[in-house]
Parts: sequence; C-alpha cells; structure tokens
Amino acid sequence: MSIDFQELLSRGVENIYPSREELERVLASGKKLRIYGGFDPTGKLHLGHSALLSKLRQFQDLGHDIIVLIGDFTAQIGDPTDKLAARKKLTKEEIKENSKNYKKLMGKILDTKRSNLRFLHNQHWTNKLSPSDMLEIASYFTVSQLIERDMFQERIKNGKQIYLHEFLYPVFQAYDAVSMDVDMQIGGNDQTFNMLAGRTFMRKIKNKEKFVIATKLLTDSSGKKMGKTEGNTVNLDEKPGEMFGKIMSWPDGFILPAFELCTNTSMDKIKELRKFLEIKESNPRDVKLQLAQEIVKIYHGDTKALEAKNAFISQFSKGALPDDIPLKLVDIETGMASKFLFLSGLCSSISAARRLIEQGGVDVDGVRLVKDINIEIGIEPKLLRVGRKYCKIKGKK
Repeated sequence: MSIDFQELLSRGVENIYPSREELERVLASGKKLRIYGGFDPTGKLHLGHSALLSKLRQFQDLGHDIIVLIGDFTAQIGDPTDKLAARKKLTKEEIKENSKNYKKLMGKILDTKRSNLRFLHNQHWTNKLSPSDMLEIASYFTVSQLIERDMFQERIKNGKQIYLHEFLYPVFQAYDAVSMDVDMQIGGNDQTFNMLAGRTFMRKIKNKEKFVIATKLLTDSSGKKMGKTEGNTVNLDEKPGEMFGKIMSWPDGFILPAFELCTNTSMDKIKELRKFLEIKESNPRDVKLQLAQEIVKIYHGDTKALEAKNAFISQFSKGALPDDIPLKLVDIETGMASKFLFLSGLCSSISAARRLIEQGGVDVDGVRLVKDINIEIGIEPKLLRVGRKYCKIKGKK
C-alpha cells in the first residue's frame, strides 16, 4: 500500500523527534509500531483533542497498534503545563465521572471495533509502585532538568510556590511510556517537555528510541488557543445545535486551523479556502458555516449537521429568536459588559467574558460588541448572546 507520508507527518504536526526523516525511514520499512496518546480526565473531551485523536486514527488505519491511555493516576497530580499555580487536586470519584464517556466519544474518530486499539489506565501499574521503586525511578531525573520548565521559572520569578507532586508529573508520564514499552507517543505540542522526558527515560531504561509527534494546538492567528481558560471550549458531547453555534461564535482566525485539525477536509480543499478568505470581498461567515457543518457531522452525522446549519441560518440570519430565553435580575443598573455576562451565567468568569468580547464573540441587543473589554452597558433591558446562548438581564426594582 502506498503511504502519503507528506499528509501523515505534516498535517496537524508541529514537531517530530528525533526527526521526521528517521521516523519516515522506520515507517517505510513496514515495521508496526506501538503508539500511544494520553488523556488525563481532568474535564470533558473537547475539540482541542481532535488533532491527537485524528493522528492516532491515521496510524490505526495503517495497521499500527494504538493505545489510548486514560491518565486516571496522573489526573490526580494535574499536569502543571502552562499553569502559574498548582491545579486543584481531583478525587478518584471526580476523575471517574469525567472519563465515563471518553471511550464513546473517542469512537467518533477512532475505530473501537478493531483489534489494534486498546484502552489502558495508568493507575493499574503506578499504584503498584513501592517506595523503593519510586526512588529508583526518581534517580534517573535531576532537579535542574525538571525546574527548567517555563511555567516553573515564571512562578519562581513571581514568588509563587512549586509543589513537589507537580515535579513528579513528567516522571510518572515517562514511567507510563516505559511500562507500556511503546515505540511512539503523540500529544499536543504543550506536552513536548513531558513527552521528551519519557523519550530520555526510555533510552536509559530500555536503550530504545521512542518517537515523539507533537501536534499543533487549535489556536487563532494571534496564537490564542481554544480551551477552558479562554472561555471558548467546544466539548465533544455538545448537542448539535450548541456545537454549531459555539463554532460560529469563534473569531475568524480559528477557521483554517480548525479545518486542518478538526475535520477530514483535504489539505487541497483547505488551500482553496485559504485563497478564498484572502479575497477582500469574501465573507468568512460562509466558510465558517462549512466548518461548523463538517465538525458537527463527525460527532452527530450528516442529518443532524444539516439540521443544525439550517436552524442557525434561520435563527440568526432571519432574526428568529428562541422561545425560552431566560431572564436574570441583577442588582446593578449599569456597568462593564463582562460583569453582566458573568452575572447572567453566559460566561463562567469575568475574565472569560473579557476574552470573548476581545475576540468579537458577544452580541448585546443584536449588535456585536466592539473589541473593548472595558465597554459599559446599561440594562433596561438588555439581550445578551454568546454563541447560541441567550439571556435577558434586567435591574431589580
């Protein structure tokens, strides 16, 4: 079978270690690799996981052995990547609840019926480690190696604490790779430090190479990524209409990266869309409608995707509004729009609301807010919209 290495090793890929050329040579030899991607159940699966899942599926289709590792042990630590404060520790019950539908949702992309896909849990081997085992594993890592991480250096500069259990996160992830004796790990490029720690550990313990593919993150043209912190997450278990509407509320800078990372659209077609968007008179909304339909189709099928598209066009292009818009009474009569978005429940925090306003994702009384995060509004009354979610706010009498 002829393999398109250009597509396999470039689409959605940020970096390959030790090199693309070395990995391509091994793949061309016909060797079947044991490849894993890890998912810590610290929350719901979202579209930001699409690049990893899609890349795993590409290798699965080529006959390689795929392991989806549910990090139910490492989730108790919490990956400190990009965190300027320690994560809230999760209980075993919270972790179990978070991951209860992971396999079903991943099955929208991965082929769960094939024998070359396994789901494993790292608590099964990590919880068996004795104190002497831990000392032996820890002896392969140095403090200087672990403390060089950017977010740790930032905390030190800001006088913030670094907790010992956070230091151990890359150690335990490295132990996962050795325990499963994998040939390759695939993960987001924000996981590069952790994945390379596992590569180093593998070479020391087993004298074996572990390839690493760091996938691109879903970011807009300014580098802002989709995620819980940014307040623009689209979870994989969203209903079709909710998913469609949230994608339509994304800034235009997400369009092309999302086509590459979250859809099966060919790269040739994406190049055509790029050229279309470069035309001054083009309307990005038309392309975003295609994007939303393609993504919803993956998780809900063609029929639901088309229904969601038609409902969106009917509701927003023709001015139709849902019948069940909630009313929220607030104590203040005027103030920053970000505060009202938080009080209405449309945003989880004021900071998330400010980010959405900055990205142009908020309407007030049918008018898109300018990108002024300090803009003030009155509320007699006001209709707020974020994506497909509405809320009416009114001052208490």
